[in-house]
Amino acid sequence: MTPLCDKLLQITGIKIFCEIVIFYTLKTQSCGIIFYNMQVDYTKLWARYKEMGHKNKTDLIEMAGISTNILAKLTKGEFISMDSIQRICKALNCDVGDICVINKVED
Repeated sequence: MTPLCDKLLQITGIKIFCEIVIFYTLKTQSCGIIFYNMQVDYTKLWARYKEMGHKNKTDLIEMAGISTNILAKLTKGEFISMDSIQRICKALNCDVGDICVINKVED
């Protein structure tokens, strides 16, 4: 996490993932920063899960070998580890792009 993200965590108490894009303008010889929040959307995961005939989200715990905490994060739209994403993809026979989308939200 970047120092700017750490500062936001201190201020808001919310852990976010972010990307900072630094640009330099030759004409004015000035530097600027564009700050993006990164938000994850698991809508595609739940649609795929439902298409496969599953009704109860908790079945994903046993199916993919994930914890209840990971399921809670998925339900809340929070970031999870790549290991957990890999387990889910393996269980659903799909790729990362089939279960989630990461969106930049400019502040």
